[in-house]
Formats: sequence, structure tokens, C-alpha cells
Amino acid sequence: MPGTRRPVGGTGAQTVTISFAGFNRAWSAWITDRLERRGVTVRQQRWDPPVEIPLEESLRDLRLAQGRILVILSDWYFQLGPRSHDEWNRALRAEVAPDPDRFAAVCVTTSALPGATSVFGAADLTNVGADEAERRLLARLGLPDDPLPEPSGSRPGPRYPAETPQVWGGVPRRNIRFTGREELLTNAYRSLQESGTGAGVVTLHGMSGVGKTQLAAEYVYRFGSEYDVVWWVPADRRALYRQKLAELAPELGLSTGAEYGERLRAVRDALRRGDPHSHWLLILDGADDPDQIWDLLPTGPGHVLITSRNPEWSEHNSDLVEVPVYARHESVAFIRRRASRLTPAEADQLADALEDLPLLLDQTAGWLNDSDLSVDEYIGLLEGGIDQDVVKVSADFPLAFQTAWSILLNKLKDTVPESVDLLRLCSFFAPGSIPVRMLKEMPPGELPEQVAGLMNDPLLWNRAISQLRQYSVVRLESHESVVDAASSGESLYIHRMVHQIVGHDMADQDRQEFIDVVRRALAAADPGQPIDTRLWPAYAEITPHLKWADVLRSTDPAVQTLVLNCLRYMYFSGEYRAGIKLGERAMNTWQELLGDNHARIWDLSYHYANLLRAVGDYTGTEAIERAAVEHLRAERGTQDLEHLRAATGLAADLRGLGRYDEALEISAGVAAAYQELLGDQDSRTLNAQNNLAVSLRLLGRYRESLELNRRTLDSRRQLLGQRHTWTLSSEIHYATDLRLLGRYGDAMSLQNQSAQVHRRVLGPDNPQTLRAEFNLALCHYRSGERTKAAALFTRVLERCERVLGDSHPLTMMFAAGQSCFAREHANIDQARAISEKVVAGYADMLGDEHPYVAGARANHALILRNVGERDHAHALMEEALAAMTSAVGENHPWTLGCAVNASAVRNLVGDPESAATLTDSVVTRAVEVLGRTHPLTLSARIAHAADLRGLRERQRAEKIEGEALEDLVSTLGPQHVHTISARSRNRPYWDFEPLIV
Repeated sequence: MPGTRRPVGGTGAQTVTISFAGFNRAWSAWITDRLERRGVTVRQQRWDPPVEIPLEESLRDLRLAQGRILVILSDWYFQLGPRSHDEWNRALRAEVAPDPDRFAAVCVTTSALPGATSVFGAADLTNVGADEAERRLLARLGLPDDPLPEPSGSRPGPRYPAETPQVWGGVPRRNIRFTGREELLTNAYRSLQESGTGAGVVTLHGMSGVGKTQLAAEYVYRFGSEYDVVWWVPADRRALYRQKLAELAPELGLSTGAEYGERLRAVRDALRRGDPHSHWLLILDGADDPDQIWDLLPTGPGHVLITSRNPEWSEHNSDLVEVPVYARHESVAFIRRRASRLTPAEADQLADALEDLPLLLDQTAGWLNDSDLSVDEYIGLLEGGIDQDVVKVSADFPLAFQTAWSILLNKLKDTVPESVDLLRLCSFFAPGSIPVRMLKEMPPGELPEQVAGLMNDPLLWNRAISQLRQYSVVRLESHESVVDAASSGESLYIHRMVHQIVGHDMADQDRQEFIDVVRRALAAADPGQPIDTRLWPAYAEITPHLKWADVLRSTDPAVQTLVLNCLRYMYFSGEYRAGIKLGERAMNTWQELLGDNHARIWDLSYHYANLLRAVGDYTGTEAIERAAVEHLRAERGTQDLEHLRAATGLAADLRGLGRYDEALEISAGVAAAYQELLGDQDSRTLNAQNNLAVSLRLLGRYRESLELNRRTLDSRRQLLGQRHTWTLSSEIHYATDLRLLGRYGDAMSLQNQSAQVHRRVLGPDNPQTLRAEFNLALCHYRSGERTKAAALFTRVLERCERVLGDSHPLTMMFAAGQSCFAREHANIDQARAISEKVVAGYADMLGDEHPYVAGARANHALILRNVGERDHAHALMEEALAAMTSAVGENHPWTLGCAVNASAVRNLVGDPESAATLTDSVVTRAVEVLGRTHPLTLSARIAHAADLRGLRERQRAEKIEGEALEDLVSTLGPQHVHTISARSRNRPYWDFEPLIV
């Protein structure tokens, strides 16, 4: 009812919080002014709810605002997100309908809105004048609508948004899909408002296609109501600028002649004086050459907004607002408005491929929306080049991306042709950050003629770089100041699609010269030591460029050595997947270029096989290494170093396949040969010694492995130093042997210190660091430090899954350990879920006959026993025992461990006699293989005593148990968890632990 008055706020001062989409800022400013004149305290709150937060939650947050909440309803308010009308209807019914008096609304659009917006009871402000709009606003808020006198002597308030400024010309139509950029708009507005005397000047600068014109247009629509004059002028050419600015004269009512020079002078004078209008906004669009027009910029009380690719406007009294590419959330929101059929994930994928460049997002998303292609298929098309066939030009971005850049490149050719040559040279590096210092560090004679002068003449270099920066084609990247960066040329940033266009239509001769020089530059930058962790940043910088420089096609020995070194770097740093892709391409290309039996092929096959082996492809690597071994043995003999290196790889493959006896035979022969050829202290001899120890450990010969690893570790510390990758690896191996022999304290002491050094030297996510931390977790576990073990098991597994993936051999190894720990000390359901994945993963990777599959099944059988599935546990445990016996023999520690577990399950299913017979046999064999006081032997002795007790042979059981407890106390201590558990007559179990191969 018109006469009804409801309080706007609660008690005390009346307060209104206005919730508005940024698109409707002008409405918010006008309403604020109208309310504040009547003594209402107003808070403005821009509505931009994150898409990942439920709409209901965002509305609940809005209800925390002060006083009554006034919502400005428009298309944009409901598009942010974007959200469907159904989502909005549900949220409005849930959060607004229960408390309608808290909300009020005005509607400023004639478009269809979600049906549930009726709950707001909105006042319609469309198609009415300012006075009627104000009356409806006040009525909706229950405020008196008596006329108020306008205050004298002050600037009038904001113009009514439905009214345009008195003078308006040349402004592009509003982009209804404009997205984000709130901070940029705010910064530009604040900079203009805070400008001193004379015209405030702000330049929106950035690369072509970044949306500068769209941003300027949105600025006009959001803030234009504050001006009496808004005039848009194209400013890419001086003559056109003069002409269009002169056309403002009749709009200002200036009396001049027909000659536009006279009109121009009159316009500039009128703007300077602020007569007839002092509140004016002039937009100069595309003013890329400040020297051409800076002297024609008007001064006076108004504002000038410039769009330009050239940051040099800062030298002409302009504040700069850099316009970057979209933030990713802005890209996703924009794409989904342009192509509604795409999911958020698909929009993110497209944005990533196009590096968030607005013009490209608009034109590609528009094309995609009209096609049936998947995003993957479309990105594949784009890799062939951005052309008219795969983009859709819209009215908002009317110039195709390739066309815009072709025009710019032609302009650069006419001014500083060397800058285009530099760009083309850069197109043979990967897009993004281009390390041009590699080019500048090359000897002058190795550079092509087009750029030799550029690289060797600092003045010409700076001129070319400055020209590219003027048009925002490149961005300097340096840790130093911009001035120093221009001189040092550390690196340039080039957008991916700009990089693509620059490389088009290049003469074949130029293409070959440029690609050759980039290859040589990359080879010259090779540090030559891929195992040295201090040099990994250099390799990380080089490797992205290998593909773009097509280095695999080079027959230059230095370039080929670079490829091999990069493969080694990828192996040691854990970049396995990228290394495998490079190795596969290199193998195919080099075989075609060099032939199957070229020496480089055998070099390559060794490094390629290392990477494949690292991800568990043992069958594939065995084929590669066996072919190399047979060829090199026939051609060069068994004592040849290349043959020995290939044999080393073959032994590793056989270890991975579970063929440990064969691996041991080869490893022993290789170690002996290296020792004879190179001596005891050569790094290759030590590597062979390390590998021999691994073979011994996998066969359960822990004492021999320990002694060999001790010697290797001592020698590596002396030869390579304490922090070398191989030295640190030896510490893991030695600590592992100590732990497997039950020397838990010694193992813990070494591995704890080593894990800390690993993190510092190799980084927390390097696979070798993860191995070190996992071994430390096992040391904590075996020592009874369950809290520390739990945290470390979880952290290591999570990091490994993230870095290497769920199916990587290290992930499988870590998951097996986590499952065993969870079975005894955490969550049995979690243990079972992880264990099922481990069993299936090992079976897929290695086949049913592999000992790791048998061991994983033995671990799983213990879980089934714990959850009461006795029959299933019994069948699986007996199957695992038989498979392990077949795989590694009845005297291997793994087989003995399976037997200890099998005896426990036999008791559960009512077969105590066979259980006792089995543990009796295990004790005899374990004493012979591992010794009387090894933890596994002690477990077998305690288990046998329990079995005898079950058969009521108490006297014999107590004797065996007593002797075992004495040995436990003497070896592990009276308070060790194993000792305490045995004293409590808890039946021992054995965990299968996959080992490093």
C-alpha cells in the first residue's frame, strides 16, 4: 500500500545494503545517492558468488549484511556463476521466502527472470523516468517520498542510469557477455577520480586480443552516467583522431567553420575550459603510438581513457592499468556464456589451451558452440593454426585473431624489421618464457645474418625489444629492473597463440637457419651433468624447447648428446612420463635417421629403458635391453663398457620380472668385469656393486647385501661426496638392509638423517626422496613408533599418488605398506580397500606368477582373517604360499613369512596339526637361512610355541616360548613392541614388503 511505512533498518539509524551485479553499478550509485539524501545509511555490496560455493550458502552470507537488503534484479545478477533458473528458484525459496521482510528489490530489466524472484516483490524501474523511479524505490522501502530540495553549491549526484549523457558518440554497443575485470575497472575509476588538476588520463594497456576495448566500453557503461559528455575516438592514426575529435564540435554547440582543423581547436578549447560541460570523458581507442597524438590530448576538468598496446603512455602523464589475460575463473565463466553446452571442466580445458586470452576465448568458444566437436578434438584442430575455419568472429571482437596479428607484424616489419626476425627466431623455442640469453651467449659466427647484428649490438637489441614491448607482443621477464632486463635480455614471454602465428609463412631458408641456431643454443646451454641436482633448474629450462626446435632431427653430435642428457635428467628427477614420450620419439626418429645399429641407438635405448623400467614396464625394457646385449656382445665382446651397461639394464629388468637368480648371475658378472676394467673406486664399479646388492636382497640374502652396500656407501661418500644422489641412494639401501635384519635402531638413525638431506637436496616430491621417507616410515613402524609411522605413511602415499599416479611401482609399494599398517593400527576397511587395489595392480602389471602378487595376496588374506572371513582367508593364504614357494623357493624369507601366516589361518579353520608341522619346518629353515635371532625366525618360534600349546604340548611349548622371549629381549629389548606382544601371547604375523628392484 502506498501509505504503508516499514522501517528500513532495525532500531536506530536506518540502513540499507544494496546487492548488485557489477554490470549494474550505475543503478547502485544512483539509488545510493537517492537514499543517502534522505538520511539512510547505505552499504553497497557487489554480488559475485563463487561458482564452487552452493547458491544457498552465498545467499545466507548475503543475509549477514546490515539492515534491509535491497537487490537490484537484472539479467546479470542471475547470470553470475553461471547458474540455471532452476538453481535460483530452489535457492530463493529456501533462503529468501522464509524472511521476505528482510529483502526488497528493484527490477531494471525486461528480460525473463527466475520465477521465484516474485518473492522479492520488486519495484519495476524499467521504462520510467527518474522521478517515478525514485517514487517507486521509496515506496518499496517504506520511506516517505516528499520532494527534497537539491543541495546548493555542490556537484549534482549521479545521473539516472536510464538517461544517457547529454553528448554521447562513437561508443561501441555493450558486450552482454562481459565477464569479470572488477578490479581493473575499480583501479581505472579510482585513478581518474583521484587525478589532479587538468585532465585525468588513464591508459589500459596490454597485448592484442586481451580485451582492452571491451574493458573501456564497459567502463563507459558503468560510469558514463557521471559525465555530461562521453565521446569515443579511434586513435590508431593521427589524421583519423583529429577528424573524429573535431566532430565533437557541433555536439557541444560550438560555432565554427566547416574546416575540421578549426573545429578541432574549438573542441580542445571547450574541453580545457569545461564550457559548456565540465564533466566529460574522452576515450581514445587503439592509441598505440603516443608520439603521434600525445600533443593533441585535451586538458581540463574531464577525464581521458586510452586503450593501447604501448606502455610508453606512462611517459606522457598517464597512469597505466595493465590488462592481463583473464584469470582462470573469469575464462571459465566467459566461455560458458559463449558456449553454454560446455561443462566447467571443458571450459577450463579450452581456457588452458588458449592461455586465457579473451579474444581467442570468444572466437573459439563461439565456433565450438555451433559444432559437435569435443573440446579435445577442437584443441587438436587449433594446434594446426588459428585460422578463419576454426573461429567465429563476433560483433564484440570483430577482428579475427590471426588478421589482427598479421596487421601488427606488417607494421613491425616496416619500422624495426630486426624485431620480426627476433620473433621468428623465438618461434623455435617453446611458447611462454623464451630464454633469449642463450642466443646472446653464442659466438657471433654461429648466428644467422638476420639476427647476428641484433645480438651483438646492444643499441639495436634494445630498439627491437622496445618496439616489441610497445605493442605488447612480448613481456620482459627478469629478476632485475626493467632497464637492466632490456639490456641483459634474460627471457621474453610470448603468448602461445602469438608464437604460433609468428611462425607462419616463413621462408624455408630462414626456417632452417633459425632452427639450427636454436638447436646449437640449447646444446651450448647443456650443463653436461644431469645427475647433479644443482643443475636440474638448467635442464628444467631446456627440456620444454626440445620439441619446438625439433632437436631429434639434428645430426649434430652435441645436440644428440643434449637429448641423452635430458633423458637422464628426466629419469633422475622423476619426470618419467615426459621422458618416455621424448625417448619414444627419439627412438623412432634416430632409427630412421641413423639406422638400427648406430652407436647412438644403443646409448638411447639404455636411457629410454631406464625410464620405462621406472614405471614398471619390465617386459618392454627386457626386450630392448636383451637386443642391445646380444648385438653389443657379438660386435664388441663381453668386456666392452657399452655391453656391460646394457647388461646392467637387463639384470634390472629381470629383477623387475621376478627372475632373481638370472639377475644375480648377470649382476655378479657385470660387477666383476667393471672391477677388472676400471678398478674398485670407479663410479661405474660402485653402481654395479649397488645393483648386485639389490639382487642379493631380493633373494633374501640380507647379510651379503648389507656388507656390499656398506662398502658401496663408504666408497661413494669418499668419491662423490655426502650429498650426491647416488650416495643418498646407497643410504636408503643400507638402511633397508639394516631394517630387514632387525637392526631397527641403526636403520632408524641412518634413515632419519638421510631423509632430511634428501628433502633438501632432491626436493620433497622427488621419487628417491619419497623412497627415503617411506623407508623411514617402515623404520618407525618396526620400532613401535606408530604415531610417527601413521603420519608418514599417509603423507608419502598421497604425495606419490599426486606426483607419479596410482599405478606407478612406487605408489604400489607405498600402498602395500600403508595397507599393512592400517590393518593393525588404523581402519580395517581402509586397509581392505587399499589392499584390493594393490593385489589387482600387481597382477595387471606383473602377472599372476610374480612373487609380488603372491606376497600381496598373503597380506590380503590377513585382512580377511581379521574381518572374520576365515574360509576365504585360508584359501587365499594357501594359494599365496604355494605361489611364493614356486616363485622363489621354500627357503626364501618371503616363503617362510607366508608359512608363518598360513599356520595361523590353519588353526582358525580347525587344522592345528598341520599348523604345528608347518611352523616346525619354518623354524628349522629360518634358523638356517636367517639365523636364530632374526625377527622372522623369532616370530616363527613364537608361532610354533602357540601351535604346540594348541595341541596341548604345554611343556615343549613353554620351553620354546621361553627361549624365544629371551632372544627377543636380548636382540630387540624388553620394551620393544614385538617383545611385549610375544609376552602377551599375541600370535605373530608377517607382512610382505615389496622391495626396490
